[in-house]
Amino acid sequence: MKDGVEASVELDAADWRLLEQLQQDASLTNQALAERCHISPPTCLRRVRRLQALGLIERTVSILGSDALRAVTGAGLTAIVEVTLDVQAEEEQQQFEQLAVAEAAIQQCYRTSPGPDFILIATVADMPAFMALSQRLFTRNANVRNVRSFFSVKRGKFTTQIPLPRKEA
Repeated sequence: MKDGVEASVELDAADWRLLEQLQQDASLTNQALAERCHISPPTCLRRVRRLQALGLIERTVSILGSDALRAVTGAGLTAIVEVTLDVQAEEEQQQFEQLAVAEAAIQQCYRTSPGPDFILIATVADMPAFMALSQRLFTRNANVRNVRSFFSVKRGKFTTQIPLPRKEA
């Protein structure tokens, strides 16, 4: 098994179509999804459940519009943060990662190499909220050596879709 999926798992063209369609719109009814993928509704449901059991479909969520939320709340700041630890041993990296992922403001957390040890994507209400987050994650952590923060002024693209191989039946 590799990352929860057996290496021997075979996906056919219908599975790939299902994954493609679900990445575009997971709110489709089983009937609509089956029609788009050219399979029967019972087969569609069975295959989607199999893809979930294999871990290929991790979860189904709604993606909120950040611009619309900003218009409603009057606030919204996205930061891309590079973090370099003083000690990069596995235990220290795990400790920092646990702290970071426990923060609601952290949307994405990546261990990286080479360069900084972590790249974080954070969304907070405003600069004071970012400063509070910085205090909790970076200033109080004696193992954080360097932090570089970049603030988004415009989002050119945002997607959760993973490019999939084209498999035709």
